[in-house]
Amino acid sequence: MSTSHADAVTFSDLSRNPRAVAERAARLGRVRVTHRDAPDFYLTAADREEERDRTLATASRLFLALIKHDPTARALVIAMPEVFPWVRHLSSAELRAFTLELVEALSDAAELDVDATTQEVIAGWRATARIKADPAHYSEARKATSGDFGPVQVSA
Repeated sequence: MSTSHADAVTFSDLSRNPRAVAERAARLGRVRVTHRDAPDFYLTAADREEERDRTLATASRLFLALIKHDPTARALVIAMPEVFPWVRHLSSAELRAFTLELVEALSDAAELDVDATTQEVIAGWRATARIKADPAHYSEARKATSGDFGPVQVSA
């Protein structure tokens, strides 16, 4: 769900009139609070957030049950290209591994409040697909290396 600019208030607005901002958040479901010198955050009702948590847990448990009853995760694997079109560059075994890893990460998000792992799993497999999509880069990446190439630069 995205929030439009009309659903946003500044941190100053929240500081000056917290009651009005809280009422607006209750009416809209949530309000994005922007801050010039810090990351934005959302103000939302606890019961709404708890409902979202229960929804994620239900979806996660459903996916885990599907995998439990079908270790090949056939139904999920078939659906993955609709959600992640870039999986066409992965082998069948890689696609199954990505599917299982993603479902496990979603379970961790739902059951353990570990949200970052899901996006890390997606980013890692997307990077794999990206390198495999370019035959020249993939061939180069598969060559043996030796020595220390210095610190790794990570880009977001």
